[in-house]
Amino acid sequence: MRLEPNLDVAEAGRLWSALIAAKGSPLAIDASAVERLGAPCLQVLLSAKACWDAEGWPFSIASASDAFRSTLELMGAANALEVGT
Repeated sequence: MRLEPNLDVAEAGRLWSALIAAKGSPLAIDASAVERLGAPCLQVLLSAKACWDAEGWPFSIASASDAFRSTLELMGAANALEVGT
């Protein structure tokens, strides 16, 4: 699943719908194009990670832009979402 460049409040509902559609299987997220990560979309990603973990399915962020990584750090969520290279 590839994330949109602008993950603002308007994108949160669409992101949640896309994640729900992928539920029940391993999920690898590509965050390489993300230019802006807002708190609502971060909350959606954290919630999805918790759902996947609870059901025993792999959930990973395979790659991430510098903007995505720095926002995770800024919001204190870098340890909550493991990001690959």
